[in-house]
Amino acid sequence: MAGERVNLSGARETLLMTLYGKALESRLPHSLLGDRFADEAVRKIDYDFSRLKVDTNLGIGLAIRAKTYDVRVQDFIARNPGAIVLHLGCGLDTRIFRVDPPEGVEWFDVDFPDVIALRRKLYPSRDHYHLVGSSVTDPDWLAEVPSNRPAVVVMEGLTPYLPVEEGPRLLSRLVAHLAGGELMFDAYSHFGLKMLRLNPTIRATGAEVHWAIDDPQVLERAVPKLRFVDDISAYSAERTAHMS
Repeated sequence: MAGERVNLSGARETLLMTLYGKALESRLPHSLLGDRFADEAVRKIDYDFSRLKVDTNLGIGLAIRAKTYDVRVQDFIARNPGAIVLHLGCGLDTRIFRVDPPEGVEWFDVDFPDVIALRRKLYPSRDHYHLVGSSVTDPDWLAEVPSNRPAVVVMEGLTPYLPVEEGPRLLSRLVAHLAGGELMFDAYSHFGLKMLRLNPTIRATGAEVHWAIDDPQVLERAVPKLRFVDDISAYSAERTAHMS
């Protein structure tokens, strides 16, 4: 039976890189992520994943990053049982299924309409789970999100692809709309962006990266209601032990 044919390019195509990396890691004997949904999705998609040059090391690195977010989201939900989860630039990530939030949590996955349409074909629906087909930089989609409950906003692997001027605008809208909560993201310095542009996997997609964040406290000045809390090193020796 033919799989779901996928035609993505640029930044959109990188979502296939992260999906495939997590699927590879989940096939390992001592998988950290155990992401069967990612593995099943890869098997359903008609796409030459070999062109992305994703190896096991990259897959492990992506799984480590994803697990770090999963744990933090679970912690936030435990502290805020009626929380909202906003997963921006969700791609084909299966965090909703890995975290498996309890009833009472409203979860929103936001990405371009074609990405959301593909998610609907690959993954099951569930109660209190909302798929929003929109660019995250479009101001209109936030109207669908309740503004009277604590929220955790996750932007995994998103910030480099945002236009420089759009990143702070997005954060300002989130802060203005939401009642309060936490924002979690990984970011690249200007040097980091230079290195990212040399990454063979990124080059294979033709994706362009724009927004560098050298100091998270710069965001406090750009978005006055933000307060810097912590930076987290995901790549502990224990977690990287399975890399070559």
